[in-house]
Amino acid sequence: MGKSISFVMPMYNESANIERAVTLLKNLASSITEDFEIIVVDDASSDGSAGIVQDIAGYDKRIKLYRMKRNTKFGGAFAEGFKRASNEIIVYMDSDMPVGPEDIKASIAMIDDADIVTAVSGVEKGDTAFRKFISEGYNNLVRSLFGINIRDINSGYKIVRRELIKDIEFISQSPFVDAELFMHALKKNARIKEYSLIFRSRTAGRSHIASLPMILATFRDIAKLWFRSRRER
Repeated sequence: MGKSISFVMPMYNESANIERAVTLLKNLASSITEDFEIIVVDDASSDGSAGIVQDIAGYDKRIKLYRMKRNTKFGGAFAEGFKRASNEIIVYMDSDMPVGPEDIKASIAMIDDADIVTAVSGVEKGDTAFRKFISEGYNNLVRSLFGINIRDINSGYKIVRRELIKDIEFISQSPFVDAELFMHALKKNARIKEYSLIFRSRTAGRSHIASLPMILATFRDIAKLWFRSRRER
């Protein structure tokens, strides 16, 4: 039967991608294990994405849709997906499914000897000079402030043992939630492995991760968690 796996995809305005992503993921999951669920958390999309997933879920109870009442700038949807996951292994990925089947299969096998497997890409999805600047600056800042020695903290693909995160209440309401996950893991001396891959570029829709509202929300969460960590010392 294999592992029991919860696939988690936060989603915001992905009407051009989500039907294809869920269909591909369902077919792939069926080839890996009989015990799986696909959890899509809609971060208050305005383009009909939720309706598409709801229609698919109507035909397959393994596909589950949860809807946020307001847009949470990614972090809330990420946390909700982890909270709703019921299986022993959680596989998180962006909702445009940027990871190929062979990489998913190979990386899932690595969780046998780890608590977290996190992707590292030599070529970033949607690579531009601006995104490189933002990504490198962000990773360096978070490493220096929080001691997280991970090459790509906010990569859009992670595998996590549910046992590791079942007691965590995420604070971040932004992409900084990825760093918060690692902070929690390091406190527990978790085994973290990195998996090298090349993320697939999206073929439709657009990423919102480098938008100004996302960046501002991320810096607010960095400040919030930094002051909290100082108080706990």
